[in-house]
Amino acid sequence: MITELGHFALVLAFLVAIVQAVVPLIGAARRWPGWMAVAEPAATAQFLLTAASFGALTWAFVTSDFSLQLVVLNSHSAKPMLYKISGTWGNHEGSMLLWVLILTLFGAMAAWFGGNLPPTLRARVLAVQSAIAVAFFAFILFTSNPFLRMAVPPFDGQDLNPLLQDPGLAFHPPFLYLGYVGLSMSFSFAVAALIEGRVDAAWARWVRPWTLAAWVFLTIGIALGSWWAYYELGWGGFWFWDPVENASFMPWLFAAALLHSAIVVEKREALKSWTILLAILAFGFSLIGTFIVRSGIITSVHAFANDPERGIFILMILAAFTGGALTLFAVRAQAMEAKGVFGMVSRESALVVNNILLAVSALVVFVGTVWPVVAEMAFDRKLSVGPPFFDTAFTPFVIVMAVILPVGAMLPWKRGNLRRTMQPLWPVLGLSVALGGLAYAVTTGESAVGPMGVVLGVWVFAGALIDLWRRTGRGGIDRLGRLMRVARADWGKAVAHAGLGITIFAICGLVAWQKEDIRVAYPGEPFTVGRYDMILHDVTSQRGPNYASIVGEVHVFVKGRELTRLYPEKRNYTVARMPTTEAAIDYRVLRDLYVVIGDRQADGGWTMRTYIKPFANWIWAGCLIMALGGVLSLSDRRFRVAAGARKARTAGGVPAE
Repeated sequence: MITELGHFALVLAFLVAIVQAVVPLIGAARRWPGWMAVAEPAATAQFLLTAASFGALTWAFVTSDFSLQLVVLNSHSAKPMLYKISGTWGNHEGSMLLWVLILTLFGAMAAWFGGNLPPTLRARVLAVQSAIAVAFFAFILFTSNPFLRMAVPPFDGQDLNPLLQDPGLAFHPPFLYLGYVGLSMSFSFAVAALIEGRVDAAWARWVRPWTLAAWVFLTIGIALGSWWAYYELGWGGFWFWDPVENASFMPWLFAAALLHSAIVVEKREALKSWTILLAILAFGFSLIGTFIVRSGIITSVHAFANDPERGIFILMILAAFTGGALTLFAVRAQAMEAKGVFGMVSRESALVVNNILLAVSALVVFVGTVWPVVAEMAFDRKLSVGPPFFDTAFTPFVIVMAVILPVGAMLPWKRGNLRRTMQPLWPVLGLSVALGGLAYAVTTGESAVGPMGVVLGVWVFAGALIDLWRRTGRGGIDRLGRLMRVARADWGKAVAHAGLGITIFAICGLVAWQKEDIRVAYPGEPFTVGRYDMILHDVTSQRGPNYASIVGEVHVFVKGRELTRLYPEKRNYTVARMPTTEAAIDYRVLRDLYVVIGDRQADGGWTMRTYIKPFANWIWAGCLIMALGGVLSLSDRRFRVAAGARKARTAGGVPAE
């Protein structure tokens, strides 16, 4: 009965979404306050109904209700409870319901906290948001219904994909969807502004918190996915430029560009058209990511579905919303007249360069991702575009962006003096070059990538700290006290930029200085990797709740002293009949020791791969620090208080012309 109620709630949410997409839009066009007021209770009702539907599906997974086809295909009674719960979204249908749940949550939050928005803009934002929900409710109900019943329920299920039975993949999709779907609010604000024909500083202040929240969640989601790929897939890497990895990375780049562009609109009322375009593209690339993951057009270990029919439906949604928004943008672009004027050397110019680099780098990733498909469809040629292309094409943009970032962040608005701006940065530049040279000398010049990472990482990190310190003014005994009183948005910017510097350094250091050893190891026989002496002590068979495994016991010594014991594992899930590799990792501040056990050889040995990965943990630490910077900025009072004083209302609650 609970699942039937969940299905009924989903249908009701679809009907409410239709009402919310139509009535407030008409009300805003006709200036009818009563019709516009429908949007807020409808947004709340839509979210509550969707939450009830998702809760019913979760209950079916928790209780192993095998009368539901989805539970049969993605669960098993012997599965641990965490993976029963995560199994709700560890499949195509359930993940789409989570997608829509988050979409309606953002719409409801806009209704709850958008009291300072002009009524017409609020009504149009909520109507556009609901129109997106209508499309995805239709997609779920007509092509991906999670509540389909089994005529004859089986005794047990077929289990969840073993690769998804991991804590990292239990939390990765919700965070990623909060970012993906959160960009729908930026899109809705952009389309609503295009309908109204007005973009100003107040609009930028309203759209920035939604974009920033989505960017923070997307940052965390990408970091979790990268960490999962690092320790779960067993190949020792954190990023493979996989199509689905790229699908989440492209919206992240556009969202970062949108954040910086919206600052220019807010402060200087410039770049209006460009900011609107970025809002459309950011969500458009989220939809492209959804299409890549679910259409089967590109093969990936991360993909959820391989169904061309569903892919065509998503492609239609993509064409309708992105194409429609771009058409409206073309019609209204002339109305987005920029007011601010700025010089070549100014913060505005630096942010323009930042935007161009981010947008072009996202387009480079997009071309590399879809080119194999285009080549096969248009030229009947099988091509593979892998890491060498992306590393070569993407890296120059990162280098240029890192070089200009500290300078651009410290330039004044409108017109600046480059010599004056560089004065406090010269010591930082000297320090970064000196440390890079030291790194090159210590590593005997074996690679320029590591030292380059040191130079760029220190330059960006220390530049962010100098920018923050400069905001405390000149001299005085209370400078540290003034530092604590610096606006949280400024703290957030500095922390986010510092996190980026850490990530750049860590990636370069790992790529340049990691060591790899592949061998056949024999129990009891020592072998050496780098400065570590290792012994495969034993290999045993063990059983888990829903898998059988072989586990190696590896003793690690440094200069004769035992450092740690590692237990690499190879599992075989009995129901899914699928093997997985569980790497054993000794996490340390400056390096990871990463061990993977393979197959048994005929002579009694075991294949074993060992990696020494310097600064691996710094990659994810840098990502989390970037996200923390976003959270600090979100906590700033300027983000929490909308520009209510800038709007005028008539007695009927409709803004005056």
